[in-house]
Amino acid sequence: MPRNLKEELLFTAMMAGLMVIVMETYNIVLSSGIKVGLVMEILKGYPLALIVAAILDLALVGPLVKFIFFNYIFKPEWKQTPIKIALSISTMMVLGMVTLMSVFGIIVTFGFNNLSWGLYGHAWLTNLIVALPLQLVIVGPICRFLLMKFQTSKDA
Repeated sequence: MPRNLKEELLFTAMMAGLMVIVMETYNIVLSSGIKVGLVMEILKGYPLALIVAAILDLALVGPLVKFIFFNYIFKPEWKQTPIKIALSISTMMVLGMVTLMSVFGIIVTFGFNNLSWGLYGHAWLTNLIVALPLQLVIVGPICRFLLMKFQTSKDA
């Protein structure tokens, strides 16, 4: 896990960068299908989605998740198995980010006036079923591995 602000920013950039590109691709394909111009549509929306995701992660969801986890869920014996900490925080992060980024996606795609509970519930569920395994099985392990390599190279 990140040990300082520089590592937190690096870790967030990697995590958000990978999650946003995959989730954006998934949502565009769900909404419009695979068609000519798909790559350009993904690249067009990526910068804004990445900025929004990074800000939400660093300023709201990350601090809130860590506060809740370390004050109400964490057990000291978990220090012996850091994977429990990583998986718990990752799961909570996905729940928070899917909750907020689903609103962002609906507004960008359909406009603020078309935001409804039905549309939001559908978006939230379809995003969660991809984002959670993506984070726990692919993106999270890759980013933790890369962070560990970065930390090891800095410590040497």
